Amino acid sequence: MARLLDLTNLPDADVVALAQRGREDAFRELVRRYERPVFSLVFRIVRDSATAEDLAQDTFIKVLNNIDKYRPEFKLSSWLFKIANNVAIDHLRRRQLNTVSMDGSPHASTAADIEATRFDVASDDESALEEMESKELGSAIEHAIGKLRPEYRSCILLRHVEGRSYEEIAATLDLPLGTVKTYIHRARHELREALDHLRQ
Repeated sequence: MARLLDLTNLPDADVVALAQRGREDAFRELVRRYERPVFSLVFRIVRDSATAEDLAQDTFIKVLNNIDKYRPEFKLSSWLFKIANNVAIDHLRRRQLNTVSMDGSPHASTAADIEATRFDVASDDESALEEMESKELGSAIEHAIGKLRPEYRSCILLRHVEGRSYEEIAATLDLPLGTVKTYIHRARHELREALDHLRQ
């Protein structure tokens, strides 16, 4: 009888290889490693805990059904986040949810959840936005981000909430690097225009 492997210490690529051979315990280990990051990403997009739980489950079902398509030359987290992002964006397109909030999800029940779901649109080159009072900006930001195209919203969330590099966003969303930069530039421009009336 084969000795059971301690999967917790194996690299992602080895665990995936086992999952691709049909090892249920290997797939469970992947879920254990990534369920929180996947839920967190989806939650920040849809802003509803129950919906995020359902979509995270949908993500892992897609991962299971497509595990044979994963290629080890790609970072596993980027592949998973790409699937999670697509699931969340598809949901937004179907439901047209406009529920991104600068001050954290209205469904967050603890201080940690609120902090985890805060959205900061400011960056080093966005000094005009940085000067705005965050409380005054909260509802305006929520409305403005809700009006962004799903692709723009996804890029700006990955950039400013997840702290991903442009290269990581491109890999996660399967977009050319130039397209990612364009989407983020356009999203910032649209947000500045939408929030211009607050600049005093």
